[in-house]
Amino acid sequence: MAAVVAEERRPLRLRFSVQNYDWGRVGEESAVARLYVRNSEEEIDGRKPYAELWMGTHDSGHSFVEIGRPEAEPVTLKSWIAANPSALGEKAVKRWGNDLPFLFKILSVAKALSIQAHPDKELAGVLHKTRPELYKDANHKPEMAIALTDFTALCGFVSVKELKDVFINVPEILELVGNESAAMAMNIKDHYGQEEGKAALRTVFTTLVTASKAAVSEALKKLKIRLDMEQKTRRLTEKEELALLLEKQYPDDVGVMATFFFNYVNLSPGEALYIGANEPHAYVSGDCVECMASSDNVVRAGLTPKYRDVQTLCSMLTYKQGFPQILRGNSLNKYVTRYTPPFDEFEVDHIFLPSEESIMLSGIPGPSIFIVVTGEGRLQVNSVIEDLFEGNVLFVPANCEFCLCSGSNRPIELYRAGINSKFLF
Repeated sequence: MAAVVAEERRPLRLRFSVQNYDWGRVGEESAVARLYVRNSEEEIDGRKPYAELWMGTHDSGHSFVEIGRPEAEPVTLKSWIAANPSALGEKAVKRWGNDLPFLFKILSVAKALSIQAHPDKELAGVLHKTRPELYKDANHKPEMAIALTDFTALCGFVSVKELKDVFINVPEILELVGNESAAMAMNIKDHYGQEEGKAALRTVFTTLVTASKAAVSEALKKLKIRLDMEQKTRRLTEKEELALLLEKQYPDDVGVMATFFFNYVNLSPGEALYIGANEPHAYVSGDCVECMASSDNVVRAGLTPKYRDVQTLCSMLTYKQGFPQILRGNSLNKYVTRYTPPFDEFEVDHIFLPSEESIMLSGIPGPSIFIVVTGEGRLQVNSVIEDLFEGNVLFVPANCEFCLCSGSNRPIELYRAGINSKFLF
């Protein structure tokens, strides 16, 4: 283990893992693939989707420390941290033990991900204990996505007014849920007590997503015929256009109908969205940086060929209504923008250095992971200087200070994930 313990207070270069989920962009169209080829020096398979790259210690996608000797046995970041727990800092070890509390990702989305939610800690523990083959860990999974390109997602339930408009403007949903359930939704008042409104929404949503396959197929057929006709005489709404797109991606899937119940969020590059436990969401298209508590628990109910745990999802949701908060980050200085969600486990910094600039990144009492997404530059720790290129990933131990410099002809752009500063300080 001696080789693993060496160089504890210097940045470590990492090799990340890639997930080839079928919703990912294919070949060189994928930002994940382009970063992967620079990080791994392997060739891109032009027929394969490259959906996510993972940077962290989760067992479903380990990162590996570059030891510097080709003949050396691969060392996971998880095992390195276990041998060097002080690299996490005292507060992190006391709170989360000898492991990273966050998982850092890049996503490249070609078609919609499933309608899903992530359980809170209590439910995650129950699900992992009773069905470990489906729910791989006992942790919660709050998360945040920062758009690298134009990025679209469904997130949370629409407002009371918008929900009522759904039953007026989408007769196919009325047919699926029935008059009694629809009447409950139409009678929700803005000034209703929280529980009454949530109970009505829960009933309507559960009725929708548990409708028979035959009924869903017939309703989608009618929806498609109606919208195809109406778009000849009027411009379809964004949500209607999305429903037609999703119907092509996932034919006969009740998730297409459920789309009308959710907020449709369009993020421009640099804008971010955070998602708490038990909140429904589905990423639709685009590239993003994503950070979350270190978990891979997903409860699905639509837009997927995978297992659907519909009853669990319907029972776990918060049924909050209204548009989600969009984060644009807070400027720490002219080079660094910080995105701070309301979760202790993580925050994300965006760092952009124009060519021939430098910044001293002070040591903080917690670990960080950096990824270079574009450009090139150098890092300097004391008298040691190393080159940085697109696709390079660094694990930086707690209290490790270093200087970051951009190239002479090119800027450098990085993202950093770390423990939330509001917890550390």
